[in-house]
Amino acid sequence: MVAVAALNIRNLDETVKRRLQVRAARHGRSMESEAREILADAVREPADSAGLFTALLERFGTLGGVDVELPSRSEPARAADFSR
Repeated sequence: MVAVAALNIRNLDETVKRRLQVRAARHGRSMESEAREILADAVREPADSAGLFTALLERFGTLGGVDVELPSRSEPARAADFSR
């Protein structure tokens, strides 16, 4: 049997409550479920994270990318010389 903890939050500012409601609605969750997600994210160990690239992609991926035209090379690429 798994023990389930309960948490009551008293004196929650009305603005915080409204923002939590909006955030929960955006994610298609209840306020309680959204609060659980926020708490889990807040205490997650760094090893549990998906990595910087994934975090950036999740945050900014919807903005789209940039097409860059690269100039053609005038001479072929050569290996670096580390003899000095």
